[in-house]
Amino acid sequence: MGLTKKASSTLVGYIGLALGIALVVFQFRQIDFAGVIGRISSIGFSSAFILLPFLMLHLLETFAWIRVFPPSITAISFSKLLRIQFITETISMTLPAGMAVGEPLRPFLCHRFIGIPLPAGVASVAVRKLMLGVAQGLYTIIGAMAGFSLLQAVSIPIFPFAVLGYIMVGAGTMVFLIFLFSLFLLLNGNAAQNVHRFLMLVPFKKVKTWLLAKEAGFLDTDEELKSFDAPFAGRLLFVLLIYILAWFMLALESYIILRLLGVELSFLQVLAMDTTITMLRALFFFIPSGLGVQELGYRLFFQALGMHNFADYGAFVLLRRFKELLWYSFGYGVMFFSGVHLHDAEGVKNGEL
Repeated sequence: MGLTKKASSTLVGYIGLALGIALVVFQFRQIDFAGVIGRISSIGFSSAFILLPFLMLHLLETFAWIRVFPPSITAISFSKLLRIQFITETISMTLPAGMAVGEPLRPFLCHRFIGIPLPAGVASVAVRKLMLGVAQGLYTIIGAMAGFSLLQAVSIPIFPFAVLGYIMVGAGTMVFLIFLFSLFLLLNGNAAQNVHRFLMLVPFKKVKTWLLAKEAGFLDTDEELKSFDAPFAGRLLFVLLIYILAWFMLALESYIILRLLGVELSFLQVLAMDTTITMLRALFFFIPSGLGVQELGYRLFFQALGMHNFADYGAFVLLRRFKELLWYSFGYGVMFFSGVHLHDAEGVKNGEL
């Protein structure tokens, strides 16, 4: 069963990567790379500002993550948690279906680097993930409403009617409600125990043996989740604001790049564009870093805005990808210098650690 599951995951990863590469080739076939390099070179040292929003995003997410650990966990090292944030986010965003590897790795590394018990780490990661989902839903609604007219204009080449604005508001609302409801269930019931009971229905003896051995851990995780009493849960509103601000760093990054390239777009227009691209990337989660999907989305927006200069478009998407290359290279550097290896991530994914 393990080999079959791994083979399926690998196949999906290769398919996603192939699709991403095909989309990139399709988008870049009309681009004059000499002109694009010229546009990028004209920015000079100011291009260093492009790296700042991504750094701020990680700082904000780490600051918020500290505040969603169970009340029993105190004195968490910010620098160590930031290191875990860089490592796991790099894995999540660069491996095919990397979320399935990066997220389970978080509590393992919290235990390894900070000494946080695994049940408490699992509880924090679960609350963190749901809070991020709630924040993304609100971020999408804000972006869709702020740039509603732009989204409607972009609809024309894609749909028979101007509906993209309504789709994005609806998608944001749905994401918000689903994650908010899931968060309430997580904090007000026996969520981990129910998951364990559901998994026990799997008709494989080895899986059941492993689940029985880990049952105490599921129960301990429930106990940690129950410790989020009413006064502590009130802090989650503050955490939600931080996560929304973190999501805004994505739009700020695009705005900075466009301004450096001399492209005149308002921040609200950029916000609407980026909330849509972010949702699109989430939909194609099996493609590493939304390769090709992101580029296609930006091209449609550029065309809808009457921006047919392929040098500007090419410079914009290449700068975004180069920024990711730098930060993810840094993430893998932090990972290997910390003594973390990909087989650690695979071990967590397969329940071996």
